[in-house]
Amino acid sequence: MPSVAYLRSPASLLHDTGANPERADRIPAIEAELAERDWVGLERVDAPAADEDVLLAVHSREHVDAIRALVERGGGTIDVDTVTSPGSWEAALHASGGAAGMVDLLVGERSYEAAFCGLRPPGHHAERARAMGFCLFNNVAVAAQRARDAHGVERVLVLDWDVHHGNGTNAIFHEDPGVLFVSIHQWPLYPGTGPADDVGSGAGRGFTVNLPVPPGSGDETFASHVEHLVGPLVRDYRPGLVLVSAGYDAHRDDPLADCEMTEAGYGAMTAAVRLAAGEAGAPVGVVLEGGYDLGALARSVAATLSVLAADDPSGNGGVALHPLTEEALARAERFWPELRSSGG
Repeated sequence: MPSVAYLRSPASLLHDTGANPERADRIPAIEAELAERDWVGLERVDAPAADEDVLLAVHSREHVDAIRALVERGGGTIDVDTVTSPGSWEAALHASGGAAGMVDLLVGERSYEAAFCGLRPPGHHAERARAMGFCLFNNVAVAAQRARDAHGVERVLVLDWDVHHGNGTNAIFHEDPGVLFVSIHQWPLYPGTGPADDVGSGAGRGFTVNLPVPPGSGDETFASHVEHLVGPLVRDYRPGLVLVSAGYDAHRDDPLADCEMTEAGYGAMTAAVRLAAGEAGAPVGVVLEGGYDLGALARSVAATLSVLAADDPSGNGGVALHPLTEEALARAERFWPELRSSGG
């Protein structure tokens, strides 16, 4: 059985968002489901708090200082979606610190083959100098940069399967070929970014792959994109680390979007990621993003972790090539001409 870590922190419960869909109850729901499954063989690890320099590798000094000052004043509203409370600074430090610590375990100590950060607040909407969309700091971007700065990883692939486009991660690495960012997201939907023709810029042109899907898309679309496009990208790019911004709000029970994913689909995507990463010799790190129906969230996270911890994940994959994936392959081949020959 692969060695898989689950990073957690009681600080995640200190971020009080009131009636916001991104609420503290999400973490106990996930952990109760995992406990019923005997934690699927995971090793539970305490998430460290981020050092300031880890945050500043991704965010501006002004942004970090502004979040800290707001929380020190007792918290408050940043925008209609994003709020802070007196415990939000501590929670955010552990969410980003857990992501960085996960990377230390995976590519520094190499003590695990995969890991999952069961931490909040989420992060993929946070830009270099802006908090938004429930997110204060960009945890997955912190993780990607940590791999490069602290461990010399030359190439990181970030897959974002949250139903909302990861605009923050997209923007932070837009000109950077050292991070290949791939996002599958409902279109149109908040935050309104991530069209298919956004492929990065400058030296990073071709290293942003946006895969917008229409409302009603389900397992067959999402899993096809991962197996038949993301998998070949992993094999072609040969990253030293694969990170997943794992939102579970594309689930058919989620209240904030209109997609039709199920737990089986999340398992299939995880299997495709794990198989491709294994061929590349890269560990897999997963960072929790969205997912707002507690039951769907908990079952879907458990499905992800069950596949990460399985002796053989191959039985969860094998999905047919979807027409939307065929179209996306044709677009991506402008920059990645060997994609089809890299397929599994």
